[in-house]
Amino acid sequence: MSAPAESFWAGLPLGRGVTLLAHDANGLAALAKPAGVLSHPNAGGDEPWSLLTVRYTLDGEFYEWTPAKGAAPVRLWLLNRLDSATSGVVLAAADEKLAAEIRAQFKRKQVRKVYQALVFGAPRQAAEHWSDRLAVVKKGGLVRATPGVGRVPAETRMSVVRTGRREPRVSLLRLEPQTGRSHQLRVQCAKRGLPIVGDQTYGNFPRNREFAKLAKTKRMFLHSLETGFEYEFQGRRHTFAAAAPAPAEFTACL
Repeated sequence: MSAPAESFWAGLPLGRGVTLLAHDANGLAALAKPAGVLSHPNAGGDEPWSLLTVRYTLDGEFYEWTPAKGAAPVRLWLLNRLDSATSGVVLAAADEKLAAEIRAQFKRKQVRKVYQALVFGAPRQAAEHWSDRLAVVKKGGLVRATPGVGRVPAETRMSVVRTGRREPRVSLLRLEPQTGRSHQLRVQCAKRGLPIVGDQTYGNFPRNREFAKLAKTKRMFLHSLETGFEYEFQGRRHTFAAAAPAPAEFTACL
């Protein structure tokens, strides 16, 4: 398959607030997803609130649509997911073989990911390596992770970007997961008494309500900031990187 033309990228049926960050000559792309937008539809009728506003095939993990009347259908393969409440970088590919290669990179832990999180409180150290064992349960479309009782390793590098001086005291953290477990960052922050602001599953619910009144937003303050890696495709090595700056509300209350 040849690389898609610029018209393909210009015509993406992007969801509300979704933007195209970058794409390369092989058909690899990065999109910026706002909080509240689904990485893909979970049920019929979810398309208007998804990354792309078109049909998604769960088995093949791709979006599909017809760009113009009489034209052949086109596809975009989803390479990673973010929770609806999490904003930031999502990867996609316009070629099935390329999608398989990048997914393999994720499995081999060769993709560098950087997140930012606004948390209640402040870490004792400016930088730490977090190592935990999680129990991850998926049931009825819901995911729940519990630290200290499972066998699934979760590794994250944490560094403090800035700690606020006002009340409620919050800190902006830089988080670099070395493993890719469901809800990993949310659970690891909560375990250390640093719940992510706005987390409705593992967070501090009374403080979330107070902060929402102050900041005038109920979002969860977790953002996929950067993604980068090298990959091999069609006999050549390539480098890809994309960044989505964190929304202004991440620093407004520091």
